[in-house]
Formats: sequence, C-alpha cells, structure tokens
Amino acid sequence: MDGTQWIIFILIIQVIHFLGTWKLYVKAGRKPWEAAIPIYNGIVLMKIINRPGWWVILLFIPIINLLMFPVVWVETIRSFGKTSLLDTWLVILTLGFYIYYINYVENVTYIEDRSLKPKTGLGEWVSSIVFAIVAATVVHTYFIQPYVIPTGSLERTLRVGDFLFVSKFHYGARVPMTTLAAPMVHDTLPVLKTRSYLADVDPDTYKTSWINKLQLPYMRLPGFEKVKKNDIVVFSLPADTLYQFFKAQKAVIKPIDKKSNYVKRCVGTPGDSLEVINGYVYINGQQLQLSDRAKPMYVYEIFAKNGVSSRYLEEVDASDYVRKYIATNINEAQYNALAPYISGGRPTDDGKIELYTQENGIPADVIRQLRLSLTEEKPRSRMANLTHEMVSSLRNNPGIDSVIQTIDAKGMYGGNTFPQKPNLYPWNNDNFGPIYIPKAGTTVEINAETIPLYKKIIRDYEYNDVKVTGDKVLINGIEANSYTFKQDYYWMMGDNRDNSEDSRTWGYVPEDHIVGKPVFLWMSFDNFRQGIANWRVRWDRVFTTVGGSGEPVSYFWYFMAVVAAWFIFDFIRKKKKKTS
Repeated sequence: MDGTQWIIFILIIQVIHFLGTWKLYVKAGRKPWEAAIPIYNGIVLMKIINRPGWWVILLFIPIINLLMFPVVWVETIRSFGKTSLLDTWLVILTLGFYIYYINYVENVTYIEDRSLKPKTGLGEWVSSIVFAIVAATVVHTYFIQPYVIPTGSLERTLRVGDFLFVSKFHYGARVPMTTLAAPMVHDTLPVLKTRSYLADVDPDTYKTSWINKLQLPYMRLPGFEKVKKNDIVVFSLPADTLYQFFKAQKAVIKPIDKKSNYVKRCVGTPGDSLEVINGYVYINGQQLQLSDRAKPMYVYEIFAKNGVSSRYLEEVDASDYVRKYIATNINEAQYNALAPYISGGRPTDDGKIELYTQENGIPADVIRQLRLSLTEEKPRSRMANLTHEMVSSLRNNPGIDSVIQTIDAKGMYGGNTFPQKPNLYPWNNDNFGPIYIPKAGTTVEINAETIPLYKKIIRDYEYNDVKVTGDKVLINGIEANSYTFKQDYYWMMGDNRDNSEDSRTWGYVPEDHIVGKPVFLWMSFDNFRQGIANWRVRWDRVFTTVGGSGEPVSYFWYFMAVVAAWFIFDFIRKKKKKTS
C-alpha cells in the first residue's frame, strides 16, 4: 500500500468513526462535526473519556495501535454507562462496531466525572498488564530489542548463548511494515507455533491477498549513524522463506519485517568493490582491517609426527574438531548410554569399536560409570577451527610441527556460492569476487553476463519483472542495458569464516532489511545447545559492551555494587522513617 492508498484508508477509518460516534459526541456536549476531523476528533475523544491527549499519538503508531484501539473502545462505552463484562466483550469481539449500536439504538447518558479506577482487583490487574505491554512494545519496536546468538557464525567475537540488547535507534528504527501482527514476538507465536502476523503471498505466482494491502511502505525513523564497515549488524535475512526460524517447511514469501533476524559483520558498504582473497576481505584493492575486538576464525590443518593430542587443542580452546575413541569391548546398553555424547561409531576389522565425538569428547565420569575401556586416538593431522591467537599458541607448542590454513583454490566453485552461476562466476568462500556493492542512484551495465549479480536486487528487492531471453535482458518487458539502483546495499559476513552462511551464499543485504546494532551483552551461557541443565555462565562476558576497542570489560560487579548500595540506602532510609 503506497502513501496515497494509506491516506484513503485513513480517511475511510475517519468516516467509520464519524458515523459510529457523532451522537455520542453530542451527548458529551461536543459538536457533531468534531467527530469528523482527523486527529482533532481523537483529541476530543480523549477529553470525552478523560484520558490524556497524547494517547492519540499511540493510535497512529503501527502495532501499538492494535493494542490501543480495544482500550479506547472499552473506555468509550464506559464513559456512557456501559460497564458490564458483557458490554466489554461485545465491543472487543465486534472490533468496536458495538459502539454503533450504542450510538443509534441505546439511550445512554454521558458520565462526565467517571472514575478511572477499576472497580475490582481483577480489573486493576488487567489494566496494569495492558499498559505494561503497551510500554514494552514501544521499547521493543522502536528502541531496544533483546536477541540471543543461536549459531556460531560470529564465533569467537559473539558466541552461541550470548544474550544481547540490540539498539534500533542507532541506525533509526524501522517502522513495522506488517500492520496486523502480535506485539513483541517475531514471526512465530510461542507455544502455538503459528505465524504471529497476517500476510499471504503465493511463492509461485507472487500474488498477494487483501491482507497484504494493509502493509505499510518502508519507512525508517532518523538515526544518528549509518552502517559502517566493521559494524556488527542485526538484519532481516533476505533469503528467508521459512515460516519458523530453523524449521524446514514449504517456502513462503515473508514480509520484510517478519523475515528471520541474522547477525553478521558488515564488511562492505554501498559503492565498494569487494573481493575475498585466500579467506581475507579486500575493499577497493586494500585488505580490510578488522576491529581489534574481532576474532575471525578459519579452518586449519594441524600436523605433528607424534600425533596431535586433543589436549593441545583443548588448551587453546579450539573448536569444530573431531575426536575418535577406540573401545575394546562395548555392549548395547553402554553404547546407548553414550548416545548423547557421540556423533557416530563403527566396528573395526579387529573387532573393536570406533566412537566419534565433537570437541567436548566423552566426560571422564561417564566413562567411569559405564566401566569402559577407551583409548583416544592421536592422529598425525587434524582439522580444527582456530583464531589467529590460537594458531600462534599452537605454532609455539614444541609438540606441533605445523599449522596450515585450508583454502579453496581460486577458480574452484564452492557450491551454493552467490550468484550460483559456476560457469560465469566459479567462486568459493575463500576466493570470491570482485563484486560491486550497489549504492542508491548509481547505474550499472546490464547484460547476460552481469544480470546474475543483480537479478535478485532488481526483481525481489526493487520489485521489477526480470526476464532473460538469450543475450537480452528484459526489465518490465523492455530490453535493458543498464539499471539504476533505488536503495543502498551491504555485504555481511560472519567472523567464523569457514562456518558461516552469509552474503557469499545469498548476496546483498538491502538497506530496508537493516534492523539494528548490538550494543550490550547482558548474559552469556556456555553449552547453550546442550539443555538448560548444562548451561554455564561465562562471567567474563556478562555486562560487557559489544562495540569499542580493547578487551571487553565486564561491568557486572559494578552493577551489583550499585544495586547493593541502593538496598542498603533504602533500608536505612525506611528505618529512619519508622523511628522519626
């Protein structure tokens, strides 16, 4: 729905409001025409129901208004003596049209000095809950949103199990586009596991239902900074077609603001030429210098003639490596008891059993309880995911002979690599590009060779019909040899470079997909994917900032000291008050 359509829609709502309330305005001592003037009628209505005039603002804020409309409906009928539970349910279930019945049929009297205090404890409780939800929704939608890191694509910069606060006001809060949605949840309702919003697009024909006509156009409130290279950014995943995050279902076309949220590092901004050479990002021919807090990881092969012990890898806190145990004798019950810890197993030719685990291995107490005889193998070479600091430590270990980064050679297609055209662009995650990152207003040449790079932008993000016939490119049915971009685009990558699905897979991130900037890490749990019983707090990460330079400093104990000081002060104050 464009701006003109929204104005027409709002005017229709005003007509509906006028027809349903003008007699009530008169009974409240106002003029009937006051029910017909947009915005002014809302201010007058707030006076009629004895509520503050700033409530009118809430009626025009997407999502917030869905909560406020029922409140105003109920307050309106109560101002004319309709206070029963039945009246309340009738006005809510009829979406406010019960007010028409009161306006034209009932002979009601306006109660000018109506008490605003709920008559029952339950009513007071419900009132408090409603306005708490309204306040929380305002904060969640336009200021700060909590977020948890679910995947390891930014390890070790941000870790799985980190709980963040994401600022929406740094880049300017994106006004919700989906107007019919539940507050404070994303694409899925908890417990019910169904969509939290009303929208419907056929993925085969792209036809929309009437519900989508109520979508707002993209708008963003003013922010105080732009997305910069090295920023860690939360954004709506452009390639998301799932009803629920991480749950494979039939593909759907989702509204932008209901796509799954991802968090990556911005490595390319509008107008840049980007290339990945041997795993490292180059911008306009110069290697990108990462923030000193960035901890990029790459897969390395570690060699040692006497075997690479898991202890060496544990000492540097390496990840994503395989451990192999040899069991001389194991029964079915023992094997089943090991199931939570192993990723697989197979018999050997000499009658033993090979057991494979991830880096956590099999706990020693479990081995003792099961009375197992296990020997861990020390192969001469092992693959592991390492930061530069881990690599340095291993190379200084006299037991290690060499540590070599694994790199896919240039010209070797990596599979599922953007733009998924290996005959034209045989790129991989380690050697990718060069590629231009579009800037709003710039024009690029369009032909059969370049269209794979920009087709998704032109078709899916800027809503044009694109067809390629032989060497001809048709945009909206007209042959085109150039295209001018309508918005800015960004290139996002994970610091865990060999274990991140990012722009190298699905391409550009449009400006209208940007959600916010992580600013504060308030909690962090190790073993986050292993069940809540196994969670362990990473105290050094609690109450730390995401941005900045130098090693993160935890402010948790400073916070606890302030809280303790407040309780002591409050205790002394109350004690003095009692004795005075």
